[in-house]
Amino acid sequence: MKNGAKKSAVSLPPEFPAMTAPNPQLLRSLGKLARGLSALFWGLPAALLIGAETARADWLKPLGFLPALAVNALLVYGLWQMSDFQRQERPWRHALDRAQLLALVLLGLCPFIYWHNKLPEQIFFADAVFVLELAAVLFLFNLNLVLKRLGAMLPDETLRHETRQFTAFNRWLLVGLVFFAIVVAALVQLPSPHTSKILFLVNRASNLLLIFFILLPLAMTMALIWKTKEVILDAVFGARN
Repeated sequence: MKNGAKKSAVSLPPEFPAMTAPNPQLLRSLGKLARGLSALFWGLPAALLIGAETARADWLKPLGFLPALAVNALLVYGLWQMSDFQRQERPWRHALDRAQLLALVLLGLCPFIYWHNKLPEQIFFADAVFVLELAAVLFLFNLNLVLKRLGAMLPDETLRHETRQFTAFNRWLLVGLVFFAIVVAALVQLPSPHTSKILFLVNRASNLLLIFFILLPLAMTMALIWKTKEVILDAVFGARN
């Protein structure tokens, strides 16, 4: 891992933080990378909030599915902006391509949140929303892989260590969320007095579970995105002061 990180940092190149006349092509790709990270930073919480409000509230109904479409398009835009950076790095490109594919899936399925709100009795709409939720978890999982690969390419040892550590923790939380959802779904299919009590407790603790399995990895992902963007901006503009 250290050798791979060192190799990637050399391709950046290693003297990047101290360059006085940076490569214009490198500067353009770093600028687009910073813009893409900013779009992801604002798009992630917006997608969660707008999606939740579209699913349950009435005040967004006049706008239809346009708000959900806009915030998910912001995620696609952010990843597209990042695609010009280090095209020759295969692990980075593969992680980014998977995240882009899942972002497109989210963009295509987000209108079903609105349609399911209007016609909750339609099973097809409910199934589409379930696939959307699963794709969202997978997207956040792969986005953490993207941040891990990106951190390994940037010449900042502290950032490299933090992204490796916290992205692993976030991915374990998301795997735990999927496993927990499978267990709950299995309990729903096996009605009994014991399972009813368990489901009642799960329902009572739903807010805590939401914070632990969703909001915590989302917040840590946003923090890593912000710190990565700051490292890039400090390296570019700090070198020119």
